[in-house]
Amino acid sequence: MSADLAPYAASDANTRGRTFSEAAPAGRSEFQRDRDRIIHSTAFRRLEYKTQVFVNHEGDLFRTRLTHSIEVAQIGRSIARNLRLNEELVEAIALAHDLGHTPFGHAGQEELDACMRDYGGFEHNLQSLRVVDILEERYAEFDGLNLTFEAREGILKHCSPGNAAALGDVGERFLRGEQPTLEAQVTNLADEIAYNNHDVDDGLRSGLVEFEEIAEVGVFARHLAMARSQYPNLAGRRLIHETVRRMINTLVLDLIEQSSRNIAAANPLSLADVRRAGLLISFSPAVRAEQQELKAFLRRALYRHYRVMRTTYKARYILHRLFDAFMSDTRLLPPQFQEKSREDKPRAIADYLAGMTDRYANREYRRLFDVEEV
Repeated sequence: MSADLAPYAASDANTRGRTFSEAAPAGRSEFQRDRDRIIHSTAFRRLEYKTQVFVNHEGDLFRTRLTHSIEVAQIGRSIARNLRLNEELVEAIALAHDLGHTPFGHAGQEELDACMRDYGGFEHNLQSLRVVDILEERYAEFDGLNLTFEAREGILKHCSPGNAAALGDVGERFLRGEQPTLEAQVTNLADEIAYNNHDVDDGLRSGLVEFEEIAEVGVFARHLAMARSQYPNLAGRRLIHETVRRMINTLVLDLIEQSSRNIAAANPLSLADVRRAGLLISFSPAVRAEQQELKAFLRRALYRHYRVMRTTYKARYILHRLFDAFMSDTRLLPPQFQEKSREDKPRAIADYLAGMTDRYANREYRRLFDVEEV
C-alpha cells in the first residue's frame, strides 16, 4: 500500500513508533496492528451497549457507539483512499476515537465532568487515550495497547495546554500550534459526517424528528428533491435512506475536492510539512454552511426533544448518585478499582464509571439503591 501513498501521508517509514519498542509486525503494517489491537480490546466490545443518541434498550435499530465507530471508519477510509492517505491509520483512529466515552452519551460525559470538576475534570478524548495507554490490560510487557504515536495523536482531537503539558509527546503539538496527520484530520470530519446524517436517520426512525419539519432544512430538502426526481413513487424508509445516502455522498465528495485544493495550495512534501501547515482537510464554505444549519436543526429538534431530555436527566442522576456513593465508601467498588483508588480515588471512580455500558450503569444503580435488587 505504501507505494500508492502521497509523500506527506503517514506510513511505516515515517511513524514515530510506539512508547514500548516492539519488533515490526509480520504480514501486516504498523497501523494494521493498531487496528487489530483496538478491535480485540475490551473497551471496543463495550461500545455495542453505549448510547449514541438513543439509549440501547429503546430500540434494536438505533446507532450505538460501536456502529457509529464502524461507520466513521468506512467513511474515513473512502476519503483517505481518494486523497492517497493511509486508510489503515484512519481506520484505527476511527475505531478508537470513542473508546473513552461514558455510558448514556454526552449526558454521561457532562455529568462525569461535573463530578470531577475539583479533581481534574473529565473529557472523553482524554479518556480514550487513557484507555489505550493505560487501562486496557492484555499484554505481558506493558499496560494499554501500545499503539503508534500517530494513532494516539489522532485519538486526541483537542486538549487544553495544561493537559497537553502532562501528556508528553502526544500533547506537544497543542503547545507548539502544530497540526496532526492528515489521516487524523480526515477522521475528525468523517466523524462529523457520520453523526450528523445518521442522527437524521435515527431521529426520523424514532418519530422525534418530523419529516415535514426537516424537509424545510436546506441540505435535506435539496437531496430529498433529487431522490424524488429520480424515484417519483418512492416513500417511507426508502425515501429517507435515498435522501440521507445522497447527503453523505455530497459531503464526502465535497471534502475530497476542497481538501485536494487545500493540499495543492499548501504543497506539503512531507509529514513534517503537514504538521506546520494549517488545517488542510475541510469542506467548502457553502457545504460547511449547510452543515451548520443541519446541526442547529438537530440540536433543537432532536437533542433537546423532551423525551431525549428526560433520558438525559435520568442518566445524569444515575451517574451522580454512583459517583457520590463510591466517593463516600470505596469498599463499594470492585476489588481492582478499590486498589486503584488508593492512589487517586476520584480518577479511579471516573475510570470505573466511564467504562460502564448503559445497562451495566443501570444495574449498578439498582444494586446500590434498590433494596430488592441483589
